[in-house]
Formats: sequence, C-alpha cells, structure tokens
Amino acid sequence: MSKFLTQKLQGLTPYVPGEQPKEREYVKLNTNESPFPPSDLAVEGASEYAKKLYLYPDPDLKELTNAVADYYGVGAENVILTNGSDEVLNFAFSAYCDKDTPAIFPNITYGFYKVFAELYGVPYTEIPLKSDFTVALNDYINAKGTVFIANPNAPTGINLTIDEIEKIVSSNKERVVVIDEAYVDFGGQSAIKLIDKYDNLLVTQTFSKSRSMAGARLGMGFGSKGLIEDLHRIRYSTNPYNVNSMTAAAGLGAIKDDKYFRDNCSKIIKNREYTETELEKLGFTLTDSKANFVFAKSDKIDGKTLYLKLKEKGVLVRHFDKVEIKDYNRITVGSIEQMQYFISMVKEILKEIK
Repeated sequence: MSKFLTQKLQGLTPYVPGEQPKEREYVKLNTNESPFPPSDLAVEGASEYAKKLYLYPDPDLKELTNAVADYYGVGAENVILTNGSDEVLNFAFSAYCDKDTPAIFPNITYGFYKVFAELYGVPYTEIPLKSDFTVALNDYINAKGTVFIANPNAPTGINLTIDEIEKIVSSNKERVVVIDEAYVDFGGQSAIKLIDKYDNLLVTQTFSKSRSMAGARLGMGFGSKGLIEDLHRIRYSTNPYNVNSMTAAAGLGAIKDDKYFRDNCSKIIKNREYTETELEKLGFTLTDSKANFVFAKSDKIDGKTLYLKLKEKGVLVRHFDKVEIKDYNRITVGSIEQMQYFISMVKEILKEIK
C-alpha cells in the first residue's frame, strides 16, 4: 500500500474472490457460476445495445425495472437494479449501519459482510452457527442492529423457511433486516412476498447464478418504497449509471426467457442431487444444500488436501481455512459431465491415499 492510504483503511482485509487461474484449463467448480450460457434473448439484447455504447444508459432503467417488478409481482417503486447484488449490500451497509447501528450476521457466511462493515468502520457482531451449521434463529430476535442473512447461506447452502425469516423480520421492526437470496432459485423460498407486510425488509437477488450472467454484473434489491428510495439516494450520489446498457438489455432478455431459466435451475438441482448421492456413497458428510453447490467433507482425507489434489488433477473447488469449516469443501454444481468427472477424480484420489 502507499503511504497516502488513510489510517482507517490500512487494516482493511479485502474480500478474496474464488481462484481464476489461467495457466491451464480446469473443470471450474469453485465460484458458483452457471455451467450454462446465458439465454439467447439475453445475448441478442446485449449485442443490439453494443451498437449504442456511445450513449449513456438510462439511469432509471425503466424498461428492465418494470419487467422485474412484473415478474416478481411487486411495484416498480419496490425494485432497485445494481451492479451485481454486492452493490445492493454495499448500499445497505452505507444506509443502515453506523457507529450506533452495528451490523449483525453469522460467523460463517458470505465474506463480504465483514468487509463492508470494516470498510465503513461499522461495529459488527458475528453470531455463531449451531453445531449443525444452521442459523441460530433466536439470536436474531430483537437484534440490536441491522441484520444480514444469506438464505440459502454460503458456503453451507442451508436454507431458512419463510416462517423463520418472518420471525426475524417481525421481531426487528425498528431495524432493517437484509435477506441475501443469491442462491434462492435452486430450492429456497424467496422472502420477496413479505415486503408488502414489513417496511424493514430488504431482499437481494442476482442474475449471476441462475440466469447465467455472472460476467454481466446485474443485481436486484426489493423492499418497501421508502427503503428503495434510500438506496437510490446513495446510487444517485455515487454512480447513477451503475448498470450499463448491454447488461440491462441482457437482463431484460433473461427475464423474458423464463422457460430457459427454469429448465437450467431444474438441471442444476438434478445434478446437485446426483453429486450428493455419489459423494455419500464415498462416505462424505454433506449439509442439506438448497444452493447451486454442495458442502462436503470426508473422514478419509482433510479438506485442504482434497482441494489441492483435485487442483493437481484439473478440478477447482473452494476451500476455506476457517477452523469450523476447514474439513469441508464447497463444490459448485456444474454440468452432469463436469460432476461425473469430479466424482471420478475424487474416487481416484481416495484410492491413491489408501
């Protein structure tokens, strides 16, 4: 770092994205991307708007906002579109957390929550998961801060029910509760249906996973009119052109191609079930994932060794060094061919260590 960096940022530990190595071709199961290309309608839309890049995008994103609102059965005033769902989270930390309003989130969850808290100098509390990696629901009742919960959680994939989410939201009516639904389309239940009932609920989703647009960077936030106005206030004070024209057009095409979206989600769920079954046959312990990844450990090989040996064989998975989960690896669910290859490499490794 330079000598000019402010003192408050010198101790900041940035978020670490999944590996993107270029030295060889890998079966890439480490960053929860979709194995499927984006919808043809998304590609056509982006291609058409590539011809218009000399113009600024519509800062209000009216066409896409209306399409998203119609799709999810909410008003346009209840939707904000952002540069990935991380930007919604960024806005939420800026808007609803300060020295008097700490952030509250699980100790094992999406790593960006801690980064945002430290970036903004916000005090935060990390609530331990239960021994089975489920969220300790009662610890969030009447919370003394802004609550952030990924549902399904990452990297465990474990899902809270709508009733459980509502219990948290209804007990914190004077605080905002943020439910991060990046993985909800793979078996979870969305809390969007609750935003008309609770003005303190903010729900985030993304086009990255289930709609195959990780490279486009498009996220969504859903909430009461007041919450969305808050976030737009920040957006217009930082970057009103936060979503580029090609991404917006691709997003519109993706929303229109609902069958393609649903078919791909079904395939990933089916491939997840195949992977879980095969790993269980090999003696692995798994969480009950409702995401596009599985979270698994073996008593025959430690998590980091398995991760390294898979990498040697051209398969990337995600390993975390945190003590509570160091025996596990998070494995993105890819195509059936990718998952079959992954299983074959795991079998090969287990034979080698005997």
